[in-house]
Amino acid sequence: MQRRAAAIYVAFFIVLGAASYSVIATATTPTIGFENPDHRLAEGDQFSVDNRQYTVSSISAEMSGGGGHGGAASVTRSGELSWTNDSARYTQTWEHNATVTYQDEEYRVLVEDADDPTSFQLVEEINRSAILQEDPAVDDETVTVNGTEYVVREEGDSRTLIPANEYFPTPSTTQYAEDDTLQFQGNATTVADVTGEGATLAWTAPRTNTVSVGNEANVTVNGQQYFAYFPDNSTLVLESDYSVYQEQVNEIDTYHDHVNGLWGVSIVSFSTAIMLLGMAYLPSRY
Repeated sequence: MQRRAAAIYVAFFIVLGAASYSVIATATTPTIGFENPDHRLAEGDQFSVDNRQYTVSSISAEMSGGGGHGGAASVTRSGELSWTNDSARYTQTWEHNATVTYQDEEYRVLVEDADDPTSFQLVEEINRSAILQEDPAVDDETVTVNGTEYVVREEGDSRTLIPANEYFPTPSTTQYAEDDTLQFQGNATTVADVTGEGATLAWTAPRTNTVSVGNEANVTVNGQQYFAYFPDNSTLVLESDYSVYQEQVNEIDTYHDHVNGLWGVSIVSFSTAIMLLGMAYLPSRY
């Protein structure tokens, strides 16, 4: 009678454990998915936010972990958005007494000597060494006699000293004042400010700006906040309603809680069945 009762309880717990396990085996794990997001994009796609056009300039996926040491490999996904400001402001400062390249020529910047300067000069830099080397009739170096610089011209056995300021061409000079306009690097450039330290130039030109996008993270695009999600290695989803994602995360957490509970039922049921079966076949002391 004892063994018959034990068999009934063993069968009950085996059925209970098997039923729990079958539910685990047949259940489908829920995943994150967006049926109608604000934007579903691939690399190179374009979209607009408040009249500003963005381009998905890159989507990347990097593997980490694993390596044969027992750790599971994981994928880290990210992306980058880009947009162009067609009228971005650029500035460059030409320091006083510095050499700058302007219209493919070298010039020295000389700010006017005043308490509050408003103008400067560009004085052409004469490459004296190159001029001397190109003239076979003169020495490659100048000489200074009594404080005056000369170019040495060789004519047979005689030498002639030519004042350097007569031999070399007179450098060209151009003057600019604040608010003047000049062409610089292909742009119409304004002299924005002149100080004793130098002259500041300003111009407008296109500038490409970038926005980094992380997986399952918030990103602000032209003042609009989105939740970013990469469902695979080539797709970026932008969703402005974060609750859509949070509801799915809660569903996944609930699923795992249920699965853990069912595993507990299966383990306890099979363990109890084994224990009852062993106890039923213990030798009687009477």
